[in-house]
Amino acid sequence: MQTEKLPLSKRRENRQLLIENKLTFLGPESELSIYDTYRVASRVGLDAPQLMYCGMVKGKKIMHDGSQNEQGQIFLPHESYVMPPGGYVEIDFPDANEAQPTTCLTLELTKDRLEAISERMRDITTLDNIDHDWQYQPQIIHTHHTTDTQQLLERLVSLFTQNHPDKEMMMDLSVSELIIRLLREQGRDVLLSYSRYAPDTNGITAVIHYLENNIAKPLDIELLCRCACMSRSKLYIEFKKQLGCSPSEYLHQQRLKLAAERLQLGKTITEACYDVGFKDLSHFSRRFTQFFNCSPSQYRTKYFTDAPSN
Repeated sequence: MQTEKLPLSKRRENRQLLIENKLTFLGPESELSIYDTYRVASRVGLDAPQLMYCGMVKGKKIMHDGSQNEQGQIFLPHESYVMPPGGYVEIDFPDANEAQPTTCLTLELTKDRLEAISERMRDITTLDNIDHDWQYQPQIIHTHHTTDTQQLLERLVSLFTQNHPDKEMMMDLSVSELIIRLLREQGRDVLLSYSRYAPDTNGITAVIHYLENNIAKPLDIELLCRCACMSRSKLYIEFKKQLGCSPSEYLHQQRLKLAAERLQLGKTITEACYDVGFKDLSHFSRRFTQFFNCSPSQYRTKYFTDAPSN
């Protein structure tokens, strides 16, 4: 993510702290903060008086949220971490230094803003045959965000840090879009949960259930149409309405996420590629780089400093 209006050299000049040096910008019912950390540190506390959307910009953090995972959760660029109101985490900065500080941003959102967007979502969108009313459920969400979300975060940083005649209105629209994406992600999680535990809830949950259990197999649209009891055109329309992408793109996303998990567990790039159903290593590498904004070898290195690359 680029922050041209506040380059690192300028932020370094104005810094007050070496750990979690913070610059804050106020917006309509929201507050954006950019954090730069210049020194290795561990167990630095961060609390969220309101819902806090965190986006990683550069470097690596390890988040400890009180779960049973004592090693913590690695947090990398192109990933989002949502903290509910009243939430608290402790953060390690294993790689931060003067030349390459670790950088992230947070966006605090008010309860009233969340409820207003939830109400609008409830009026216009439903998940078929699934009890979900789009009300935000206080929970920690850690996910890889899409290219569109990454571009939205970049736009938000630019809007918050520049003087534009329509700045306030554009910021308001962009924050609303981010909340919609957050609620959509939560709704997607609900849909995926139903596909695992009640796959016959509707046609789309049946399709998701099949894809999740046959992730390495070639995509067979005719088979998916039979699973959903829908025509090809109806399947594409309903799938995109409820998950925001086509069945093919969804399958690629799930394969790439699974490949990333394989790399985190120490698998080689070649093993991860073929384990999840990709047939060509160069194609896998291109898709992985587009999705995670780094190559498989770069991603793997973030977890294993001396790991073999293939």
